[in-house]
Amino acid sequence: MSTADRLPRLLALVPYLMSHPGAQVPEVAKIFGLTEKQLIDDLQLVWMCGLPGHTPGDLIDVSWDGGEIVIDNADTIARPLRLGVDEASALLVALRMLSEMPEFGERDALSRVIAKFEQAAGEGAATVSSQVAVEVDGAALDALPVVNEALRRARRLSLRYYVPGRDEITPREVDPMRLVVVDGRSYLSGWCYRAEAVRLFRLDRMLSVEVLDVAAAPPEDAVPDEVTPGVFRPSPTDELVELELTPAGRWVAEYYPCESVEELGEGRLRVALRARDQGWLLRLALRLGDTGRVVSPSSLAGAVREAAAAALSRYESVA
Repeated sequence: MSTADRLPRLLALVPYLMSHPGAQVPEVAKIFGLTEKQLIDDLQLVWMCGLPGHTPGDLIDVSWDGGEIVIDNADTIARPLRLGVDEASALLVALRMLSEMPEFGERDALSRVIAKFEQAAGEGAATVSSQVAVEVDGAALDALPVVNEALRRARRLSLRYYVPGRDEITPREVDPMRLVVVDGRSYLSGWCYRAEAVRLFRLDRMLSVEVLDVAAAPPEDAVPDEVTPGVFRPSPTDELVELELTPAGRWVAEYYPCESVEELGEGRLRVALRARDQGWLLRLALRLGDTGRVVSPSSLAGAVREAAAAALSRYESVA
């Protein structure tokens, strides 16, 4: 599990334990969505945290003998975490987008939740989320009602869809399955007849969308995409790429799903990941600059060198 995932959990775990004396290991593990072993690993880490000085009187005291968790000397972080402006804004954007979907039935209750959350989050988050919501909804404003109609009537959609990885516009016929919101963006999950598979389509990349007078009939074994891990999910048939990363490039291992991650020492990593579009991989390698290099395939490494040389030549011609 990445540090970015674990740290917020630890900062939420300590205040929870401080306000729930006598909490049991199984019950706390269930609340935080962990196995008991993962929770105990977290408690062992908490036991080594505290104030500067690192003497016994400075460190948090925690024990879990017999399954009951007892925590002490943690008053400095006993207050529950508050959402930051970006976190509160993202949640408010998602709630507002949910309230605009015609199939959502509890609109009054959701409006009350949004109002209470805006009050708790503060003016900054409410203002930012309002602006973001307008931008997101404005980009997909034309597509959303058409997609909702197709879902409601169970009809096939005809799309002209922009694929940024290949910088091309493709025609698609799609049997819609559901709408999802990920990171403030609306996506249609549906059976794509061009790909002959379930695909996610961002509404703001639909250049045109039309409901066809054809019943939507995705295959019985077609399952809507699971978006909890994110919308980027490579296929086992995609090209396997190995990268070596410096400490400044380690973010790749946390941001993208990797098939393997190997520590090389001094903070360096070797990672293997897949992507169906070499153009995307080329842009990633160029973005890394001197914080990473392509180990394999050699064709990608050569393409990166050529692209970098072409970019540098433009600077030389301007100079």
